[in-house]
Amino acid sequence: MFTDSIFTLSHRFHSKNNNKVKIENSNQQKQYNRWSKLLQITTIVFSAQFSQFTWADLLNANLINIDPKTVNAEAWMIYDPQSKQIIAQHNADVPRAPASLTKMMVAYLTLKAIENGQIQLNQQVTVPEIVNTVQWDESQLKLEPNQQISVQELLAGLIIMSANDAALTLATLIAGNVPSFLDQMNVMANQLGMQHTHFSNPSGITMQDHLSSAHDMAILSSAIVNDTPEFLQYSKQPEFRYKDIYHEATNILLKKDLSVDGLKTGYTRAAGYNLALTAQRKDMNTLNARRLVVVVMGTPSKQARADEAYKLLNAGFTYTENHTWATTIPSKANLGLKRVIADIPVINGQSTSYAVTMPSENTHTLSLLENASIELDLQRFNNSALRFTVNQDIIDQYGLKHLGVDHLGQSTLEPMNSPQHVKYQINILKSKLDAPISTQAMALGNIKVYQFGAQVNYFPIIQDVEIKKATWWQKVRRWFEALFSGWQALPEKPTLHPIPAP
Repeated sequence: MFTDSIFTLSHRFHSKNNNKVKIENSNQQKQYNRWSKLLQITTIVFSAQFSQFTWADLLNANLINIDPKTVNAEAWMIYDPQSKQIIAQHNADVPRAPASLTKMMVAYLTLKAIENGQIQLNQQVTVPEIVNTVQWDESQLKLEPNQQISVQELLAGLIIMSANDAALTLATLIAGNVPSFLDQMNVMANQLGMQHTHFSNPSGITMQDHLSSAHDMAILSSAIVNDTPEFLQYSKQPEFRYKDIYHEATNILLKKDLSVDGLKTGYTRAAGYNLALTAQRKDMNTLNARRLVVVVMGTPSKQARADEAYKLLNAGFTYTENHTWATTIPSKANLGLKRVIADIPVINGQSTSYAVTMPSENTHTLSLLENASIELDLQRFNNSALRFTVNQDIIDQYGLKHLGVDHLGQSTLEPMNSPQHVKYQINILKSKLDAPISTQAMALGNIKVYQFGAQVNYFPIIQDVEIKKATWWQKVRRWFEALFSGWQALPEKPTLHPIPAP
């Protein structure tokens, strides 16, 4: 693909300049750095423009079809951190200025450093000289060089108040200096799969090569809630106090909805008003706890980012739900027998078949809409009723039947009681297995999830396979059994045990 060529070009440029070109003077060094940065930015932009077609086209990821013209944001995404599925999005892979959403990565790396014992939460930190670079108009704790402050206070100031001097102090504490910390930020972004992100400072200050995307910020938000949920203990706080500083949280939805507990706001003139939002609620159908993440970027005001994000969040909760397959077979004896989804014939093995079991990670998100093609107007979503209203033209166009009526007499789009037009497809890669086998993490197949004819999720089936070769006595016994009971050849292909639709 074209993006592969771009990445290859970038790799060759860096390899060539790092290994073969001797830089003679500082002017050449500066020129090299400029070209290197330019190519890196170009790589991010081109990969964004092309890769968004890749994932969206292959998975038809949108479970809810929201008209982008009705959302007052330049880029946005509704994301499920359990299933890793995109519920709805627009311009989500286009690089933009992330502003203070950047600090989510600073907090993530800080909490990881606490987790692995590198630093302690109650540890006292000496503030570094670099805090003097923070300008008067930047959000800050007004830290002075050589001042003492705890890691906990720095985290609170970073997440709640978005303090730039807290970001610089934590960066220096963890990596020794800011450039080394930026390397850690970019390495982690790469590890998480944030393909359209490059960090050039830990505070989120606007720089030409400081870029991220709504999709990448949703991925980072997902990593935070899954790996370092302690972040939410800070981000759900409505206010912050440090010495003579009092600050009210800029996420105004914290006071509006108790299910909202994070994550981060951001603003610069170049970025507009950004918000990464998350909430956890009980699913009304499954009664299980469920969390969603919404990211909006480039909204025109504080109120707009809250309004748009909240509508997207509520729409995601209302019109989708999660399903998880059981990995064991329920029994009165509670034996914990693994659920088998396929049997692969085994040649020359002590057993004649190998049981393929349900993968442990299999949560998937499904739409509760009657028709997947309905193009919805976000401005017609009512946060009180938790419903979209639809006019008669839409009802007639899509032949909608599952409707309600609100207090004004308008037709409302009701979520279905269960997902419609769902199909699960088990694919086994091995027609037979030849004993003996002793292989860890063998790829045996996959399960594809389809709804309304489009693939919405995919689960690889990877197992440690241990099959011993049949003994001489087992071979003789099978020969006699076949002789007296009638010869039965091994099946020519695996036996599948279908997964019923919900």
